Amino acid sequence: MKVLVTGANGMLGKDLCPYLEELGVFVIQTDCDTMDITNFEQTKEAIEKIRPNLIIHCAAYTNVDKAEEDLETATKINVDGSRNVAIAAQNINATMVYISTDYVFDGTKKEPYLPTDKPNPINNYGLTKYQGELEVQKHCEKHYIARTSWLYGIHGKNFVETMIALADINLLRGDESPKEPIKPITVVDDQKGCPTWTIELIQGILKLLNKPYGIYHVCGSGKTTWYGFAKEIFNQKKLNVNLKPCKTEDFPRPAKRPSYSVMENEGITRDWKEALGDYLKLRKEY
Repeated sequence: MKVLVTGANGMLGKDLCPYLEELGVFVIQTDCDTMDITNFEQTKEAIEKIRPNLIIHCAAYTNVDKAEEDLETATKINVDGSRNVAIAAQNINATMVYISTDYVFDGTKKEPYLPTDKPNPINNYGLTKYQGELEVQKHCEKHYIARTSWLYGIHGKNFVETMIALADINLLRGDESPKEPIKPITVVDDQKGCPTWTIELIQGILKLLNKPYGIYHVCGSGKTTWYGFAKEIFNQKKLNVNLKPCKTEDFPRPAKRPSYSVMENEGITRDWKEALGDYLKLRKEY
């Protein structure tokens, strides 16, 4: 099988490409420098020349807060770029996997969102990712839409690494100034979601290829808040950190976040705590 990966230099792409290669898959890695997805002709020409059997579309504008002030760029990449890739995939009869997000939902539901639930994004990032979903559905017959959430991995900026870095600073301050109270790490405790390791997402994507085309939720099983996520990170690393919960309103951000974006994944991935444990063991090697 020949697989083309867009956004190969991103957090997901950097784990995805070697994972596929270890399975014996011939992988073509692309990024904005080698295939500008916002340029239709360039995208069409590159894909027609390579003629992959499968395209995993990881490339995206993912800065949630910045998208509030730069909707034009977010739209160009997440909507127009996805349409270009979908049309090119359809032209060569390739299968396309589009990576989407839990932020397509508004967070008003009180039980896990199903793939059939109607999206209603409350920020520009979620809006452009949902519009990208629609473009893929419209232009590429053989498609999978994989919605994921709270993604973390070894090759990119993410919540797990941020928490560990804050803990290191916090504990160091305590060592140097034992008489000085250790400043608490404050984390939002009124947003619920599903933490997802990149490797879990990759394994979930591969499972989709044996399922009917359509929309799926590929996120960690179970649910937690950002505070609960941080607490589990520190517990598993056996770090004695002064962790305090707070409300969303105490930590204002440009983009609104859904208060509840838990998704039903139908058992595609493992419990998020178990996956986190494996990630924390693996990161010691880096």
